[in-house]
Amino acid sequence: MTTLSEERVRQIVERQRALSAEMAAPDLAPARFIALSKDYADLAPVADAAEALLKARGELKDLEALASDASADAEMRALAADELEAMRARLPDMERELALKLLPRDAADSRSAILEIRAGTGGDEAALFAGDLARMYQRYAESRGWKVEQISASAAELGGFKEVVFAIEGEGVFARLKFESGVHRVQRVPVTEAGGRIHTSAATVAVLPEAEDVDVQIDEKDLRIDVFRSSGPGGQSVNTTDSAVRITHLPTGLVVSQQDEKSQHKNKAKALKVLRARLFELEREKLASARAADRRSMVGSGDRSERIRTYNFPQGRVTDHRIGLTLHRLPEILEGSGLDELVSALIAEDEAARLAASETAWETA
Repeated sequence: MTTLSEERVRQIVERQRALSAEMAAPDLAPARFIALSKDYADLAPVADAAEALLKARGELKDLEALASDASADAEMRALAADELEAMRARLPDMERELALKLLPRDAADSRSAILEIRAGTGGDEAALFAGDLARMYQRYAESRGWKVEQISASAAELGGFKEVVFAIEGEGVFARLKFESGVHRVQRVPVTEAGGRIHTSAATVAVLPEAEDVDVQIDEKDLRIDVFRSSGPGGQSVNTTDSAVRITHLPTGLVVSQQDEKSQHKNKAKALKVLRARLFELEREKLASARAADRRSMVGSGDRSERIRTYNFPQGRVTDHRIGLTLHRLPEILEGSGLDELVSALIAEDEAARLAASETAWETA
């Protein structure tokens, strides 16, 4: 691993001190103070790691000098040699920790997310599998203390979903779930299969960062809003009132339908929430394409048509094809409790890839 230069590490600490000094200045405009406070809060964990590294490097030099000082007491030199060995073992971890904190962050990482699951190839079995995935993500979200709200759902006749959309709220939801986007494949004997043959079906998962009003400006004149009567489960209002809403965003052709609520107003609000997230993701994709060489991750391109994972029931295994990881823990993963191992492995692989790219940049800078 490339060692960060002393100058670069000191610049981080000095930047924090400069921000602190500016924030303490008299007659500072409130808007400027708020902006500086945000910068300071963002920099604080990086600066703390930088300061700890500088201190450790200083201690390393002192220990090296003492361990090699022939005029020093033999017992002191032996003690210094032991501490020196421990410090040399610790330093690479401290270097890596700071380097990871210096990596460019996805601005959306701290956000909540919209999770969309759609049945793909495989008919009824694909819908059942989409239901399994929905349950897996709900259980996983609950285990992390996130709030899950079903935005819309289109249930299949034999169970599961043709399509289901959730809003998952919590700090850093998008950061942990963003690598789940793609095609998930299942291999198992369907309940509808009398001959006991293994079938392959698929479902598509899309994870979008939740967008705020300030992120996406939606002009009312760009929307076509149609109302119609709900169909399927929903209580007494079904087929009696025009409560369902379909919103078409004319410039992009994106269409969002919502009918789960009895209130037309609530259906419209939910549909707009999903539409805003999809428009925000379109803008993010444009930016990512423009700088693909810098931003592409080893764990995948983010293309939702990419087959990312296989759930094999006969062998009880789950394989993530992007990082070549196979876990023989299929029941635990589908229950949500075992999913974190996969998620953490994907995040670690992404960090390693970006860290390697950063080290190359540091070496050529």
